[in-house]
Amino acid sequence: MLNLERLRTLDALARHGSVGGAADGLHVTTSAVSQQMAKLEREVGQPLLAKNGRGVRLTDAGRLLAEHAARIISQVELAQADVEAARGCAVGELRIAAFPTAMRGLLPQALAELRADHPELRPRVREQEPGESMAAVVRGDLDMALAIDWHNKRMPVPAELTRAHLLDDSLDIAVPAAHPLARRSEISLAEFGGDDWISWTEGQFCHEWLVSTLRGTGIEPRITHIAEEHHTQLAFVEAGLGVCVAPRLGRGPVPPGVRLLPVCDSVRRHVYVVWRADADRRPSIRAAVEALRRAASAAAGEAAAAGRAAAVGEAVGGGVVAEPFQGA
Repeated sequence: MLNLERLRTLDALARHGSVGGAADGLHVTTSAVSQQMAKLEREVGQPLLAKNGRGVRLTDAGRLLAEHAARIISQVELAQADVEAARGCAVGELRIAAFPTAMRGLLPQALAELRADHPELRPRVREQEPGESMAAVVRGDLDMALAIDWHNKRMPVPAELTRAHLLDDSLDIAVPAAHPLARRSEISLAEFGGDDWISWTEGQFCHEWLVSTLRGTGIEPRITHIAEEHHTQLAFVEAGLGVCVAPRLGRGPVPPGVRLLPVCDSVRRHVYVVWRADADRRPSIRAAVEALRRAASAAAGEAAAAGRAAAVGEAVGGGVVAEPFQGA
C-alpha cells in the first residue's frame, strides 16, 4: 500500500521542481525528502527520480505517480474538510501567512480570539509576501493567506481560491519634519516630483505599484533607498533621506522627526484573506475568517481616527504631525 506522506513528498517535488524546494514547502530537511523518496521507490519497485545535472528530475513513472498523488491528496483534503465539518468545531492545525503590516495589525487580535474560543485549534503563522503566500495556498502548503492589492493595481487571485475582503487601508506620505510640505494638512502625490523615495524591494508588488502610480501622476520616480520594513523606511525619512508611503494598518509609533500627510487622492489598499475553495466547509477556516473580520473592523476604526488626526494635525516645531496609529 502506498504511504500518504511519501505521496505528499512526491507531489511537493513535482510542484517545486527540486529537493530543496520540496523540503522548504514541507518544512522538513532535504535529507528527509530524499529518505521518503527512497522508501517510495522501494514501494513501487522502480525509480521515480533521475539525476539532472546537480539536481534531479522525475522519471516517466515519477510523473505518472505524481499526477495520481495530486488527485489523492486533494481527495484526502476534501475528506478532512467533511469530517471537520461533521464534527462542527474548529480543531487541528491551521497554517496562515500574512504580509508584515497585517502580521502586526490584524493577527495578534485574531489569534488571541481563536485561542480563547477554539482551544483545540492550533494556528501556525508565518510572515510572507502575498504573491508567494497565495501560491502556497494553491499548492496546499498553507491553509490561508492575508493579501493586499491597491485601488489602481489589482492582484490576480487564482481560480482555486476563495477571497473575503477585510478592510480598505488608507495611507499617508511620511516626510521629514523639515520638508517644505510638512505644514500641509493634506497633499497630492503629484507634489513629490522632486523628492527621493524610499521603497520596497524591486520586483515586489508594492514596489511596482509605487512606480506605476507615481508615473501616472507625471512623476518619474527617483527611488534611492530600498527597505522591507516600514519602521526602517520611517527611520530613513526621519534622517532626511527621502519620503515614503506609510500605510495605517499596523503602523505603530512614528518617529518624532517624521510628519504624516494624508493623501487627497484617496490612495488606499485592499486587505483580504484567501483560502482554497474546497476547504469552505472547514469550521477552522470559517472561525479564522470571522476572527479576522472582527480584528479588521477594530483596525479600521483606529485607522479612521488616525486619518482624522492626520488631517487636523498638531503643530510641533513648526511642522504638522499626525498622531501615531497603533495597530489592532
